[in-house]
Amino acid sequence: MSWMHTAQLSLLERFLDMSATRQTLVSTNLANVDTPGYHTRDIDFRGEMQRAMDGFTLVSSSPAVRQVRGLLARPDGNNVSVDRESLLLAQLQLQFKAATAIIKAEFVRLNNAIKEGQS
Repeated sequence: MSWMHTAQLSLLERFLDMSATRQTLVSTNLANVDTPGYHTRDIDFRGEMQRAMDGFTLVSSSPAVRQVRGLLARPDGNNVSVDRESLLLAQLQLQFKAATAIIKAEFVRLNNAIKEGQS
């Protein structure tokens, strides 16, 4: 239904895609908390969203995954922080709920416009 694909929905779609990617990375980081030498990976979420708003990123493109710098590493070289990753998971859950609520509201608005046009 490309006729229902507004600019706002396109941006929200990109937001949800990046959120899903980030959630996968955070889960992978947590799964590797005891892996010697593992380094925390993440995406530049704000940077990717800015690129999407500026029109530089296609919806189908994947965000760049990078190692997170500045985290304290244990003697085995692993720098995963369970506190950081848990906080990110909670933040992602709230962001995902907010984005889906906005999408739902957009579809309600479009549905109401369709109904108004029929009468």
